[in-house]
Amino acid sequence: MTYSASVVGGSGFTGGELLRILDGHPEFELAQATSRSKENKTIGHSHPNLRHSDLRFSSPEDLESVDVLFAATPHGVSMEQIDAFQEAAGTVVDLSADFRLDSEAQYDEWYDGHTRPELLEQSEYALPELNRDNLAGADLIASGGCNATATILGLLPLFEADILSGNEQVVVDVKVGSSEGGAGGGEASSHPERSGVVRPYAPTGHRHEAEIQQFLGIDVSFTVHAVDMIRGASATCHVFPEGPVSKGDLWGAYRGEYEDEPFVELVAGGGGVYRYPEPKSVAGTNRAEVGFELDPGNKRLVVFSAIDNMMKGSAGQAVHAANVALGIEETAGLEFQGLHPVGAP
Repeated sequence: MTYSASVVGGSGFTGGELLRILDGHPEFELAQATSRSKENKTIGHSHPNLRHSDLRFSSPEDLESVDVLFAATPHGVSMEQIDAFQEAAGTVVDLSADFRLDSEAQYDEWYDGHTRPELLEQSEYALPELNRDNLAGADLIASGGCNATATILGLLPLFEADILSGNEQVVVDVKVGSSEGGAGGGEASSHPERSGVVRPYAPTGHRHEAEIQQFLGIDVSFTVHAVDMIRGASATCHVFPEGPVSKGDLWGAYRGEYEDEPFVELVAGGGGVYRYPEPKSVAGTNRAEVGFELDPGNKRLVVFSAIDNMMKGSAGQAVHAANVALGIEETAGLEFQGLHPVGAP
């Protein structure tokens, strides 16, 4: 069975990734891509890797009826347009933050409030490794934040294996690429300003902390740096367990959680150049790399995770979740394994 799909906000970076994935997806037929600024232009005008396609951007005011609508819009747009989205499609997958959190109070604290809080209970978080059982048949799906996704994937096995209880101190440092700022990222994302930097841009209070709190039940000390790469989010988590932890405990926890996951790979101090998770290794893919190391001298556990922020942290996660929701093979359309060697991601 083939499902028709549309992408609202298709001219941006994540919109382009959605179009790329859906263009090659065996079970989706790409029916529409919208853009206010690029209306009537071909999608290849914004995304040169899609020049082979004859599809043209149309107005977001003229939504076609499809099976699945992917909304790659800025925060705040989907909650205002959700009625139109749901009228156009049986399944809506939102890539903004508008439906990620559980309550109106959380949006009051972390964002600028919420105009459709009655829909928050209906929405399902898109990360299948965390929420697979609830995604089957879901009709409103919220793709997770990229920094939260990297952090949650790194820490989740420690909670599932009861190595952590939630009372421990956890310090998370995330390095992210310039694409996280979007196609209209502004002066700070321009090449002369961004090139060569390791710039703290959210030392405290990053909004993705809300997702980590919600799904892991822990308050983290969370800092994000902008670094000189295009794609990628790399999280380093410093954890201080209350009790003794061995390498065997850690391997058991991570293998137990991810052994059957198609898009999570354990990379923990093996041989070769890439001994720990590295964004360059997963660029362009829906894969996540997760690893760890013990520091017995100060009883510290260091957890590493790396994703492509536009794929596993956004568009790839969204399509993976849609596959699960519709009963499609989970890996469909997401088989690309990346390239090596490759330049800066």
